[in-house]
This record gives sequence, structure tokens and C-alpha cells, in this order.
Amino acid sequence: MDLGLTDRTYLVTGATRGLGFATARELVADGANVVITGRSEEAATKAAAALGERALGVAADNSDPQAPARLVAAARERFGRFDGVLISVGGPAPGTAADNTDDQWQTAFETVFLGAVRFARTAAAELREGGAIGFVLSGSVYEPIAGLTISNGLRPGLAGFAKSLADELGPRGIRVVGVLPGRIATDRMTQLDALSGDPEGSRARNSATIPLRRYGDPAEFGRTAAFLLSPAASYLTGVMVPVDGGARRGF
Repeated sequence: MDLGLTDRTYLVTGATRGLGFATARELVADGANVVITGRSEEAATKAAAALGERALGVAADNSDPQAPARLVAAARERFGRFDGVLISVGGPAPGTAADNTDDQWQTAFETVFLGAVRFARTAAAELREGGAIGFVLSGSVYEPIAGLTISNGLRPGLAGFAKSLADELGPRGIRVVGVLPGRIATDRMTQLDALSGDPEGSRARNSATIPLRRYGDPAEFGRTAAFLLSPAASYLTGVMVPVDGGARRGF
């Protein structure tokens, strides 16, 4: 299936590893150009080098108000166009409602929430018909996840923002989607499993609750996200797509 990605250019934030990198890799494999970001120039450059000449790595902090415009400009300067963005950031600090501090909430709000809103607003102003904005969210959009209180508080709000943005941008032919990873085998998931004190046992117990009985591979997420950003998904907007092996129990 031709996704129509050849020579299109996408910005993928937080893409030096994990789900962002997996998506950038799938976009490049289908002929797209990508600008990927990381917190350090070294990490961003190294990740881009692994993807080849169609990738550009740029250091950027999602909480920096100047970053979105700078990154869109980098995409246009290097590749001559800008067709969409996948907004992905590391998960906020784990913890309970009683334990998470004000500083942890504030940091997460600046990066996970407000940073994502800024990127989406900038992209919306720069994109033309056929453009796409994607948010990497979480299953906590629908169901709270134990031990991830900050995520439970912020991700549903971003989903609401994404839905509102989809309504506003639809008449211009610009799509907005959310991708909701479940238990995907990334470094982040390894860290969360380790919090139990028994990582292997935690993974086995969690896998048993997933209909497919396993954690997802990052490439499985990346292929889904690449499709949703592509012209092949041209009539999908305002939707939240779980990539979770069937773990979500609602319809």
C-alpha cells in the first residue's frame, strides 16, 4: 500500500528513542523526510544519522516557547516543505495524588501539556490542506493508570484540545489525531515495570491482561502513527486510536 509519504516532511518531537524514533523510522522507510528532536544536540544528531540522509536532528526542549517556530523553519530550510508533526514527549513523573509535588506537576504541564499545545498551534498556522497534526497520548485518556497520576490529569485534557483543534482545522483540510500507546516495550515501560521491584513479574502480570498476551513492539506503534499522519488516512480526524493489543475494554 502506498501511503503517499514520498518527499513529504514531518517534524517528530522527542524522537531520539522510543515511540518517536520508531515513528520517524517508519516515515523515512516510506520515503518521507523527518526533522527529529531531542534534548541534546548529540542525541538528536546520532538518532538522525541512524535514519540516513532523509533525517535532520535538532536539539529542542518542548517547554521552550521558541522551539516550534524554529523547528518548522529548519524543516523548510533543509527539505523545502512542512507537512505535519507528531508531538511526542517523555512521560511525566510517576507517583500518586498524595506524593507528586507541585514542581513535578508544573514541569509536566510545561512540557507535556503547554509545550504540546504550542507545537500544535504553530503547526496549524503553517500547514496547508493535507497537513496532519498527531499527538502521542496514552490509554489514560480513557482510563486512569495506577501510579501515573500526573499523566491521568494531563493526557485527557490534551485529547480534548486535539478534538477541539480537529473541529477548527477541518474546514482547512488539516487533520488532527491522537495515538494512544498501551504497553509498548520501550525504555519508559521498562522503568515503570521496575517500580514494582519485580520487573519480570510485572511484565508477565501486565501481559496477561492484554488480549494479545504481550507487550507491543515500538515498530508496531510507529507503523500506525506513520499511517495516521499520511495521506492514506485522509478521512481520519478528531479520533483517538489505541495501539494497545486490545487492552482497552471500551468500544
